[in-house]
Amino acid sequence: MTEGGPTAALWERDEEVAVVARAVDALCAGRRSRGALLVFRGEAGLGKTALLAAARRLAEARGCAVWSARGGETLRSVPYNVVRQLLQPALVSMHPEEARARLGDGYDVVGPALGIAGPGERQADPQGVCDGLVEAVRRLADGEPPLVLLVDDLQWADQETLRWLTALAEALADLPALVVTAYRPGDAGGETARRLDGVAALAHAPVTTLSTLTPDAAAGLTRAALGESADAAFCHEVWTVTGGNPYDTVELLARVRDSALDPVEANAPELRALKEAGRGVGLIARLEELGVDAHRFAWAAAVLGTGVTVSLAAALITVGHAEAVRLAQVLREARFLTFADPVGPDSELEFVHPLIATAVYESIPDAMRRAMHGIAAALVTGLGLGAAAASRHLLQVHPDDDEELVAQLREAAREHLAVGAPDAARQCLERALAEPPAPDTQARVLYELGCATLLTSPATTIGHLREALGTPGLHGDERVDAVVRLSQALLHNDQLEEAVRTVEEEAARHPEGPARLRLQAVQYMWEGIHAGESAAPDRSERLAALARTCTGRDNSERALLILRGFDAMTRGESADEVAAVCDRALVDGALAPGLGWTDTEWGLELLMMLASAYPYADRLDRAEALFTDALRAYEKAGWSGGHLALAHAYVGLGLRRRGRLIQAEAALRESLRLAERVGRGLPLYWSATCNLVDTLLARGHAGEAWAVAEQYGFAPPYPSTIVLPDPCSVRGRLLLAVGRVEDGVNELEAAGKAAAARGHHNPVLVPWAADLARALAAEDPGRAALLAADARRQAERFGTDTAIGEALRCAAALESGRRAVQLAAEAAARLERSPCRYEHAAARVEYGIAARSATELERGLALARSCGADGLAARAREALHTVGRPGRLPANAPGATARPVDQTA
Repeated sequence: MTEGGPTAALWERDEEVAVVARAVDALCAGRRSRGALLVFRGEAGLGKTALLAAARRLAEARGCAVWSARGGETLRSVPYNVVRQLLQPALVSMHPEEARARLGDGYDVVGPALGIAGPGERQADPQGVCDGLVEAVRRLADGEPPLVLLVDDLQWADQETLRWLTALAEALADLPALVVTAYRPGDAGGETARRLDGVAALAHAPVTTLSTLTPDAAAGLTRAALGESADAAFCHEVWTVTGGNPYDTVELLARVRDSALDPVEANAPELRALKEAGRGVGLIARLEELGVDAHRFAWAAAVLGTGVTVSLAAALITVGHAEAVRLAQVLREARFLTFADPVGPDSELEFVHPLIATAVYESIPDAMRRAMHGIAAALVTGLGLGAAAASRHLLQVHPDDDEELVAQLREAAREHLAVGAPDAARQCLERALAEPPAPDTQARVLYELGCATLLTSPATTIGHLREALGTPGLHGDERVDAVVRLSQALLHNDQLEEAVRTVEEEAARHPEGPARLRLQAVQYMWEGIHAGESAAPDRSERLAALARTCTGRDNSERALLILRGFDAMTRGESADEVAAVCDRALVDGALAPGLGWTDTEWGLELLMMLASAYPYADRLDRAEALFTDALRAYEKAGWSGGHLALAHAYVGLGLRRRGRLIQAEAALRESLRLAERVGRGLPLYWSATCNLVDTLLARGHAGEAWAVAEQYGFAPPYPSTIVLPDPCSVRGRLLLAVGRVEDGVNELEAAGKAAAARGHHNPVLVPWAADLARALAAEDPGRAALLAADARRQAERFGTDTAIGEALRCAAALESGRRAVQLAAEAAARLERSPCRYEHAAARVEYGIAARSATELERGLALARSCGADGLAARAREALHTVGRPGRLPANAPGATARPVDQTA
């Protein structure tokens, strides 16, 4: 701003300043103060920067720590640029060990994004980095003065910063920090505009749109700058010429003062010409008057952007340091640049206003601007800052078949992916294709582009990978990797049948060997998680035959063993065989190298199939170890997107099977919270929802389960991938529990037909038959008996205590008298050996009711309470009230009639 600018720009801003002052006061009221977000918006020159300067003064006067940053028009492709400006200074001022201690486990996740640590070896999870940066603010604010974050020109912030700011705003309820932002809505479009609207929607006070000055304010400002002698006509013309824009008004009055123009009506016609010298062509004409060298120095500052030093600008236009200092001073005197005194080679330069920076940058001839960006890229690289730092300049260089530039852009993309910035990587690779790369390199660039967009845009990934595979250049393992990636993208885009066909066709092109075996494994994997009915009839037999030849000597063989174990589990084959095959896929009881949770060659689907085969085979110890390892691995790696959501879902599944229902509910709700950020409708979303509904039903909270189902769309059509447990069966049970018996019966019958078509006969995984038998017991006892008998046959074939015990529970519910008591006793005894404590509790209660045994009811009640099964506990207490406590009535009354069994049990 020019002299008097900050004060001048705050004319008629009393209300806005008061909003900031109240927010600062609330922040400083106590250590338990809640954070807040304030959003100011308005077009260029309306005083947003001055308002943020006022916020700084207010906050510093109250003893707050104030961190500030601003977006840059030429820096929008630099990931985490704005968040780095905010957080990096505080961390750089610390000793490295202190910074590591303050950030804790998140240091390795956010350190690379903030530029204080080198990137890791693998691609970072963007959501994990975003969450880590929010936590970094929390940790840095802990124990410090109240924290105020100021962000100007948010319309030019990078996409990674905008995602982070949205997440930070959502966390401010328990984070004592005030965030004040300002942006120009007219300069934002597309994804940026959408994200800005999202940020504005989270503001803790009404979003303020700044208005222009009134004629009275313009007159007051004119007289404050030029003296009380300025007449009314002259003052009114100042307002007319500037449209009440505070920046234009201040700049115009500065030029009036410089020209010694008398502020009277006769001179009012001169104002329009003076105003035009402050913007556009007039501004550039004024710059040209300062001389060629000053003009070029201003160009250099505009090309280099935020954080440019005198010496860097000097290097860009090849002048000495002394001359650069002189040119910087010339530009300051002409109100183009500003910097702190004394000026030296390391002094940071900044344009007086972003409007000036934009005008200067756009005035550079296209060819010259591109050439200067090329030189700037070389300077940045020469300083050892890396390809990613140079990439914003490389993106602007004119395409010219430069293989070295293609290599630099590919390296920059790798560095961007390593810090969790896939959008920046995509821009680099798309620019590399425009160069274009040499024919033998183009396929690799397309493949890398497909990998960069896999997490953010499966549909785009499909196009890139198909083009890569259709372009000569990918051979051997690279081609196999590309085909597998393509199949993953097709899977994530809900094109599962095409994913299967893609790997099947590629496998047919390869001779027997590791590559073919890997492709076959991927094919069986996608077929194995397909919920449709299109799998080949002999698929399981072929898979079993192939797995019998595998000893687990490499990861392709281990993958086939996992797939065989999962398939056998879903089909309800011997649980002992399921566990034995899965165990052969492990190395000393652990995942093999290259098959870890964060390894990307095979993807998490394979490991989830392994881990989920165990709990349904009553090997909960092994399942829980794998689920817990997944959770820890993703948290350590900072992966807090879909991977972490699935990990929490499967931890919840393990807890549900174990009978720890309260803990299971907590894990599943956390999974749903994470899944919401990834997007509804994805398989991981269904996993969390289905298991939460199942858990709430086990707890006896049918109403809450129904509310969850309604809120999250847990209803047909179901996803094309398998969800555990079977969602159709769970929804049928839910409908019965809320009294919609006819709908529930129809849903369970549909579940039975779908399971039969897929060959899924595991009665624990797909429990439709037992639930349907109970529902039909009164109106169609014959069919109910047939269903129960079939469920028992399937359970005995599978062979686990849980499956057999649950089948016996169902059979007991359909009987009466001594037969009911006998079956209930057998169910309770069998489930006592099962690791599934909830099912054991239900069996004990049902046995107590059938036998009128207070002792058994007491045991069942204690188990139900320990599980968190409130409905089952209430049922046990009600039965105890009827039967009496131990000693009051016979523990086992022969001939007693069994009561109807609660569907939620």
